[in-house]
Amino acid sequence: MENKEHKILLAEDDENLGMLLCEYLNAKGFDTDLMPNGEDAYNAFVSSKYDICIFDVMMPKKDGFTLAKEIRMLNAEVPIIFLTAKTMKEDILQGFKVGADDYLSKPFSMEELLFRIEAILRRTSGNTAAQDVYNLGIFRFDTQKQQLINTSNESVIKLTTKESELLKLLCTNANKVLERNIALKTIWVDDNYFNARSMDVYITKLRKHLKEDPAVEIINVHGKGYKLVM
Repeated sequence: MENKEHKILLAEDDENLGMLLCEYLNAKGFDTDLMPNGEDAYNAFVSSKYDICIFDVMMPKKDGFTLAKEIRMLNAEVPIIFLTAKTMKEDILQGFKVGADDYLSKPFSMEELLFRIEAILRRTSGNTAAQDVYNLGIFRFDTQKQQLINTSNESVIKLTTKESELLKLLCTNANKVLERNIALKTIWVDDNYFNARSMDVYITKLRKHLKEDPAVEIINVHGKGYKLVM
């Protein structure tokens, strides 16, 4: 299998194991980024595009389960493999519940990891590209052109970059809660008070853009965030 175009995000807090895995995967033709904790891995995922993620479960700053849950809010398709010393049934089930595609218990062989990566990539090849166009009731949202098109009269609303980024996050999590801190860290980088107020303003603007279709609504979920309902 040709691997040179595939990019891997590896999060492992064991420095020796992390370097060993990173060097092995790079030698096998993968472009691998190694992060020492869940927080750094999340920031790397936000700023770059990856074909597959490999996360240790027990990590400082942000554990693998929390990291996977947050990444699933940004991207529902990217494959995730967990590496862990845990073999308890409930832990394995929790991993799959938050969106894991596979699970490897330590110690494991490098070859087994490679086979599992290649098997997942064969299954998902061509399916991990980000969606560019979303249909929202009478509206068509083109993320590349940053346009919201009313298909009933073909009128076009030109969105700002932040409006477009926020609406895309809501679309990715349609009919699910988009947590405020995830949206803030993804678009504004920092989830401070002023950025939170700024996001509220953009939510208001998006609601105004979508008001012509009562079946499409952005609702507040108290204490959590927002939900795009359609």
